[in-house]
Amino acid sequence: MSEIQTVNHFDLTRYLGTWYEIARLPMKHQPEDSTDISAVYSLNDDGKVRVQNRCLDGQGELDESIGEATVVDAEHGKLEVSFLPEGLRWIPFTKGDYWVLKIDEDYSTALVGEPNQKYLWLLHRDVDLDPSIKQQYLAYAESLGYDLTDLIHTVHTGRKTPQL
Repeated sequence: MSEIQTVNHFDLTRYLGTWYEIARLPMKHQPEDSTDISAVYSLNDDGKVRVQNRCLDGQGELDESIGEATVVDAEHGKLEVSFLPEGLRWIPFTKGDYWVLKIDEDYSTALVGEPNQKYLWLLHRDVDLDPSIKQQYLAYAESLGYDLTDLIHTVHTGRKTPQL
């Protein structure tokens, strides 16, 4: 299997800010009934990226996870992210690959995955994404070898998950 192709000329500064999850492949630590999923990326003083994931769980309660991403290959949008508590992030093999596979020129829609093709996220700057654009991004994911059989289309109810 050849290595998954990522973006060229990635601009982390433009990537920062709020993204809404449009679709994802299932993850063990995130229940399938989570709604209103968003992520806010901001730069820490040390140059690492603070990742604030928020969603509403199946009972409508706010669920939040704070992580930290480290840029591995700035040019090609390759990062590693950890959601372990801050004091444990030094432990080897506890970071996940976070690769930007496709992004539009105005940084409003992004496809993010990892090289084993197990995890995938389709993100957008708004909760609504044009269905034809969504299909283009998902078709691209399939062309990279991602199996979208179990793809979850994220529900956005309009309930707020205010950012801190």
